[in-house]
Amino acid sequence: MKIVFLDRGTLSPSTKLRSPSFAHDLECHEHTSPDTLAERVRNADVIVTNKVRLTREAIAAAPKLKMIAVAATGTDNIDLRACAERSIVVSNIRGYAGRTVPEHTFALIFALRRSILAYHRSVQQGRWQKTNQFCYFDFPIRDLHGSTLGIIGDGALGTAVADIGRALGMSVLFSAYKGSTGMGTLYTPFEAVLKQSDVITLHCPLMPSTRNMIGEAEFAQMKRRPLLINTARGGLVDETSLAQALRNGQLGGAGFDVVTSEPPPPEHPFMGLLDLPNFILTPHVAWAAEEAIQGLADQLVDNIEAFVAGSPVNVVAT
Repeated sequence: MKIVFLDRGTLSPSTKLRSPSFAHDLECHEHTSPDTLAERVRNADVIVTNKVRLTREAIAAAPKLKMIAVAATGTDNIDLRACAERSIVVSNIRGYAGRTVPEHTFALIFALRRSILAYHRSVQQGRWQKTNQFCYFDFPIRDLHGSTLGIIGDGALGTAVADIGRALGMSVLFSAYKGSTGMGTLYTPFEAVLKQSDVITLHCPLMPSTRNMIGEAEFAQMKRRPLLINTARGGLVDETSLAQALRNGQLGGAGFDVVTSEPPPPEHPFMGLLDLPNFILTPHVAWAAEEAIQGLADQLVDNIEAFVAGSPVNVVAT
């Protein structure tokens, strides 16, 4: 059985990829460009991909393909309908980021709420030496205790973030889906979460119903000038509107780990925000703790072995 890993470079070099327990030929590529994709998948029985897009045309170029093992949770880079038509099994990774993403989320929240980077930069620039006392108050510092945390997305990651928030003394609101009603007492209407939260954090998938769910109209409703955190998916927030909201003072700050185009081009709206004291952009690494990546790699091989044994797991439905 031939296994082709299209983008091994998306996992840390220190990550150990266990050899599957059946006879196989494993071919690993650090990266795969669109013009080399068809040739690489031509004889593949199993394709492993993290971010390489597998369109209908790419899948058609792999006549022997039986399984796609996704080295991630999201599958928006794969034409699932084309896979279903050929009975190709698609399995993804689940539950591996239950600690690393919530920790990164709160790293961004703490850094922004207490202006950590802004103060660090000011010390680098010699500001401390110019004062005549032991400290200075150029940037706001706020505690999290007693504030309100609004969470959009109530899966494992959103729930873990809520647990940390409560442990810090925050009030937690889980948002109902935008435009929905009657979801029960556990959920707060979307618009109310925007108005009442001091911190809003996103932990939901990117779908047609969630694309650009926060834009100019939603920023106008954020009366408490909250922090906005996105460690989920680029595209959940209208990025041009976010840049305007930050510059207009509608937000207290923003911490993003994801962008619609990764890496963002020089003209991307976020690239003009990097000098702001209340904006942090990290390069899609919220998931990337060493422990989490190793767990992902182990589960990836588990998924392939389960498929070959005739009992596929973590199967993604169309």
